[in-house]
Amino acid sequence: MSSTPMPVPGGTMAPPHGVARLRSPVGLGRAVAVLLGVVIAVDLFAIWAGVKVYDVTGTILAGGAGEALQRDADHADSVMTAAGVVQLVSLAATVVFYLVWFYQVRINAEVFDPFGHEMGRAWVGWGWFVPVVNFWFPRRIMLNTWDASRPAGSRTSHGLVNAWWAMFTITLFVGRTGFESYRKAETTVELYVAASDVLFADVTGVVAAVLAILVVLRLTRMQNEKALRGPVPPGEPVPAVVRDHR
Repeated sequence: MSSTPMPVPGGTMAPPHGVARLRSPVGLGRAVAVLLGVVIAVDLFAIWAGVKVYDVTGTILAGGAGEALQRDADHADSVMTAAGVVQLVSLAATVVFYLVWFYQVRINAEVFDPFGHEMGRAWVGWGWFVPVVNFWFPRRIMLNTWDASRPAGSRTSHGLVNAWWAMFTITLFVGRTGFESYRKAETTVELYVAASDVLFADVTGVVAAVLAILVVLRLTRMQNEKALRGPVPPGEPVPAVVRDHR
């Protein structure tokens, strides 16, 4: 995972992660933002479905009964199931485009700062899926990419990235627990509790997706603007910047 530069003949330093070529991330960034917008719309539908389940199970627990209520319960469960399927499809499509964008901005960041990356390129993808490390590797890679992409001599806050990552991890944890509980629920009480957990996960998912859009658009804009400015002319002083490793 080290990014220590390797010496080569002539006294120069070889990029530790290999050759990197700059490519515009604008098209991919916009596509990811649009797909995240679709995820938000689907999550809002899922929230509506979750409210229906929560309400009808609450009514049953309060003593409600009858054929009409049973039909409402069956319909709410069907809508909830359909929402889960649509969420899975929209998320899968978004993940594919997001990972392609994430890899591209990482490569661009290596052009801007070849020695500012703690993780190898393979972790740009695998870091999201390997258990345990997936709770911090993607954030670390994002922060390294973010720092390398900021204007020379500037210091850009990590607040937006940290807020997105916090909401994302909360959604991931609560969502897995809630959907598993809902799938296994056999009693009305279990359905009622599971529905509340799923609702919470969907709400945090909307917030996480909004923050993800902001991160994607901000990083894409920073890289595009930095590429358009070109390299710092030789001899031009660049203010020293202390790298933030939080």
